[in-house]
Amino acid sequence: IAVKSAACVSVSSAGSLLLHLLDWVRLHKADVDEKAREVLQSESPAEHRDYWDVVVSYVLQGRLEEARQMLVKQATLQPAAFNFDLCMIILQPGGTQTLTEFDVKWRHWHEEVDRCLQDNSFASNKHLELICKILVGDEDTLLEHKDLLSTWYHFLVTRLLFCHPTVKPTELHYYAQSCLTMFLDSRSVPEPLDSILLAAFEFDIHQVIKDCSIALNNWWFVAHLTDLLDHCKLLQSHNLHFGSNLREFLLLEYASGLFTHHSLWQLAVDYFDHCPEFGRVYLELQIERVPLDTERKALKVLRICEQRQMSEQVRSICKIMAMRALRNNRLGSALSWSIRAKDAAFATLISERFLQDYCARGTFSDLDLIDNLGPAMLLSDRLTFLGKYREFHKLYGEKRFREASKLLLSLMTAKIAPRSFWMTLLTDALPLLEQKEVSHHIVRYAVYGQVLSL
Repeated sequence: IAVKSAACVSVSSAGSLLLHLLDWVRLHKADVDEKAREVLQSESPAEHRDYWDVVVSYVLQGRLEEARQMLVKQATLQPAAFNFDLCMIILQPGGTQTLTEFDVKWRHWHEEVDRCLQDNSFASNKHLELICKILVGDEDTLLEHKDLLSTWYHFLVTRLLFCHPTVKPTELHYYAQSCLTMFLDSRSVPEPLDSILLAAFEFDIHQVIKDCSIALNNWWFVAHLTDLLDHCKLLQSHNLHFGSNLREFLLLEYASGLFTHHSLWQLAVDYFDHCPEFGRVYLELQIERVPLDTERKALKVLRICEQRQMSEQVRSICKIMAMRALRNNRLGSALSWSIRAKDAAFATLISERFLQDYCARGTFSDLDLIDNLGPAMLLSDRLTFLGKYREFHKLYGEKRFREASKLLLSLMTAKIAPRSFWMTLLTDALPLLEQKEVSHHIVRYAVYGQVLSL
């Protein structure tokens, strides 16, 4: 079969809108590439059942070079059957050619291909004849291949490519509506996505956002779309519909939804940070609702609040965790949380519990914490006493009796020990009276003073 050559027009400039639409279709309908790999990996690609579907799908997507390569495969396998020299229009971005120049060349090419069809040049090969019908934009032929197009908007892009390649943005919604009507039969009801796309083709941003908010099951898409549009300075006139910033409104809604998820709540914090008007208020309200299931999670929440100087939330979290630790008799953890919250009253309460435990057992628990209180012991008098009394025991254990006696004397005279602990201090003073390096009158003075107090 000798295939008559049509005029080959290779252009370097076409409507940029159409180029973007072609890219959109190729991303949306990518299954043709997987099918093409299966065909090419078979022993006889030209005999594969999907061979012509792949060729036609490439043409419908405007991927004419890929279609040419697939057809050459058949020509290579059957060199005696026919010579292939079908030239197709190639659209490429960039270049110096104007749209008017392109339109003239495209119309000439279109007429040549149509003339080939009228001359029945492809009548002996139904597949090549089908391809040429698609190239001239025959609507009946396109609609016969709904299964390969799959959607009305794929049909729209294919129709524009082969009938109206220089379509302008302002004309797009007219073609979109007619393609939707042609593609769907009378019994079909448009889906929500159809309405969204029609609104997008009309450049009705507000309607797109509204329809997406109704149709989609979460705020992810509308929030990010609106954020993108706002960065492009396209939302100024639409903010009036909500009485405040539309972008921030949608981001706040999306982030609030994230906060209800057990593992995504941390992502919501970043979204709130990028909402300058109400983000911090929302974060303060939501952070209080995060369940503090574990100490690790509590530390994560606490770090978020500390980084943003949310002092009230910091104190609340620390107090909750301190109370929980105290109920579980974890005095060290309770004291640590109360110190972090700078809660003097609670630190005093826990310090007294430490002293009660000492009186009952004769030893301190959580020695590492008490030994490393540092400046934190100044938070309350009782905590100061606990830290200094532990220091007295360390000095006594190291046999530094003079220093131990001076420290014990200061504890007695400062009167920061609880009354229930005075007898314990007197008992601690007695062994020091036996030490030669200790000034006995100092200890006796302290003991005498404590007895008088009793």
